[in-house]
Amino acid sequence: MPQPSKLAGRLSWIRGIFFFNPLIYTYTIVLGSLSLLSSFFDRSGRIQHGFARLWSWLILKTILSPVRVTGLDRVDTSKPAVYACNHISALDIPVLYVHLPFQFRIMAKKELFRYPFMGWHLRRSGQVPIERENAIASIRALNRASEGLKAGMPLVVFPEGGRSRTGQVQPFMPGAFYVAIKAQCDIVPIAVVGTYELLPMNTYHIKPRQLEMVVGEPISTAGCTTKQMNQLAAKVQKAIEDLYYARSSATAPRNDALAQKPDPS
Repeated sequence: MPQPSKLAGRLSWIRGIFFFNPLIYTYTIVLGSLSLLSSFFDRSGRIQHGFARLWSWLILKTILSPVRVTGLDRVDTSKPAVYACNHISALDIPVLYVHLPFQFRIMAKKELFRYPFMGWHLRRSGQVPIERENAIASIRALNRASEGLKAGMPLVVFPEGGRSRTGQVQPFMPGAFYVAIKAQCDIVPIAVVGTYELLPMNTYHIKPRQLEMVVGEPISTAGCTTKQMNQLAAKVQKAIEDLYYARSSATAPRNDALAQKPDPS
């Protein structure tokens, strides 16, 4: 007879595969279709943002994972800004859609725009595609995003360029901050905690748990130029790492390096 811990693990796996995942796919197909239809009546993307937020709310309620939000009062949400977030799970995006209380657009890699339903939503709702292999196309997209910021539309970016496979914060790509510098707007660091344990990369086993979204102090780009993107990326990464590792079960890479050094005694 399986041990209680093994039995619990199996039941959790069955619940994730046969209950959580089918419901998420259903929400995605139904709301993705409605979002696509709405785009023919509203080219601004505002109705589609509402569908994305409803999709995210349904997912978080379904998977029994409440989110504790702290630090949002540090930010003047009436002003456009670039919101930079760590990326450790596919479920980071629902957390942001539900708990950032304003319209925003997301900078995402071009590959995501090719998926049915989700990709159609991304393209029709005005999200920003980035092609790493095509520098000219990426610069054009970034310039359009900076114009959107100047017009008042906040932007969410994942500076790591993709999900972390380890639960640790990966090196930031400085190009993600080009938009903030061009628009001369603040960068708001955000740490999402717990989604790696909830749903790590390359698995479909969702393990419900308490999540946390921590918002840090805005970082000004006033007077910065594109030549300072590397310094700005390092500053934002440190801010997010400080927020994340103070609350996460993941060990900071710098601590891992120290732990591997031989004991001089």
